[in-house]
Amino acid sequence: MSDFTGLPISRRDFFDGVAMTAGVAAMASPDAALAADGALAADGSPAAGWSGAGVRGDTAQALGVPHALRDGRFWAHAEPGTPTGEEYDLVVVGGGVSGVSAAYEWLRRVPGARVLVLDNHDELGGHTRGEELRPGGWTGAAIRTPEARALVDELGVPTRTAARTESYDGVMCDRESFGIDALVPQGGDVAAWAARLPIAEQARRDLVRLHTDPPDWFPGLSHAEKEERLAGLTYSAFLLEVCRAHPDVERFCRTMPSAAWGYGTQAFGAIDAWGSSYPGFGGLGLDPGKPSRFNSPTVKQEWERPAYRLAGGVRSLVARMAERMPGARWRLSSPVVSVRNDGPGVVVGYFDGHAVRTVRAGAAILACWHMVIPYLVPDLPEDQRAALRQAVKMPLVEAVVRLRGPQEWRGRARWTGAYWTATEVDGSRAHLLAAPCLSELGPAAGAAAGRRALIRTPYAALEHSVRDQLGRLLGAGGFDPAGDIEAITVYRWGHGYAPEYCRPWHPFHPDGPTPAETARRRFGRIAIAGSDSVPAARADAAISSAHRAVAELTAG
Repeated sequence: MSDFTGLPISRRDFFDGVAMTAGVAAMASPDAALAADGALAADGSPAAGWSGAGVRGDTAQALGVPHALRDGRFWAHAEPGTPTGEEYDLVVVGGGVSGVSAAYEWLRRVPGARVLVLDNHDELGGHTRGEELRPGGWTGAAIRTPEARALVDELGVPTRTAARTESYDGVMCDRESFGIDALVPQGGDVAAWAARLPIAEQARRDLVRLHTDPPDWFPGLSHAEKEERLAGLTYSAFLLEVCRAHPDVERFCRTMPSAAWGYGTQAFGAIDAWGSSYPGFGGLGLDPGKPSRFNSPTVKQEWERPAYRLAGGVRSLVARMAERMPGARWRLSSPVVSVRNDGPGVVVGYFDGHAVRTVRAGAAILACWHMVIPYLVPDLPEDQRAALRQAVKMPLVEAVVRLRGPQEWRGRARWTGAYWTATEVDGSRAHLLAAPCLSELGPAAGAAAGRRALIRTPYAALEHSVRDQLGRLLGAGGFDPAGDIEAITVYRWGHGYAPEYCRPWHPFHPDGPTPAETARRRFGRIAIAGSDSVPAARADAAISSAHRAVAELTAG
């Protein structure tokens, strides 16, 4: 780090929510931080006024126990579960937005029920930890599904209307892609801003044509046939093979979907690019008033329903649900290790840091990663186990940076080839996003390869890239990457975005049957929720899946 030697700063590094050794800042213990924050009362219920504020690490078992289950090491050392004598109507596995929604919906349907929520983290909220530190542009989840919208209205969570697609103030054509850095503002006349791009002259002409006057690339085909052709291509392939655009055009566009989807145009489908108003499709004559049957579920949602964004982020929704469930119990830092049907109910085992404890319940809802479930419920049918294992999540990295003062440049910038693909600066805070997926391998294989690379990446390399890119973006306004940063918090989500069915990678979409339909199948008194069960990387999808799981169990 010799090229960025400066004042001491606070550093935090989290992997899937677990605090890693990052640098000079000492972290308070999870138990002390939890008590100081007033998150739970003595009986395990949320304390009055709980807001979920603060950023903390986790106990080692947050990931250590699930990984030990995966590797076959846990039961080699653990004794069979000791009954606590507790009995509940419902046990929920997972304290993220889906798990808390499941508990809330159950209590709405069955007032006075005994509900226990178990989670391996030391606080509720799942991926919402740290949300309060992010600048405004990326904060807050879009809410579209009827169940999520009704919940938000009932709780009185403030919302604002969301644009159909998030926009950028500029594109940083970076030296990784084009040999030099050039921040080009977006909007207005395409020819004017294209003329400022450091790309080949032919690429400028191609880009302007794609925006303003693209031809019908598939003359003689019906609308349905055109959509089917697009469904078989990625957007990169569409640009290079169909439009015959200069390679600089594809390089310029490559990170357009990265922040929202966790991968670039080498994996992003052309049919979804059309549905997201990417350039190049205007001459096809497709109906602009409705989505294609081949569009992914999220793109269809964007067409069919208005979106509302939670002003306080998903964390505010989780906090309000928790506050309104005084009868629910929360047992945190308690990773679940077994769930089994037993007569008319279930037995759930969890690790309390010393031994396995078991509780009995009338039913269980698993609102956790699909990849974990086969290890928790080993007697599931083999086809269901295989389907659950197909939920390969997209890795995602976020950095939240506290700056020493407000910056001259404010806004959102997309980078074309640097590590951090999107940067937002709002006053004295900056938020950076990176999508480690190797898109050229496709979503699933690329996610696995990207996760392996992310695990091996040292914190120092991430900090260096944060300083480097902020210096390149803000340097013209006098920003010093060595001296103008006070704190950096890095969130590495090795298991980040839930995978979504999309063309051209999932030929069974949209007609089915889909792996998720098999994976979420009810098993006795065990139902499955979570965003993986939809699948979609959206908070509203996680909420709707919780409502479905509750309905399955309360129906009989």
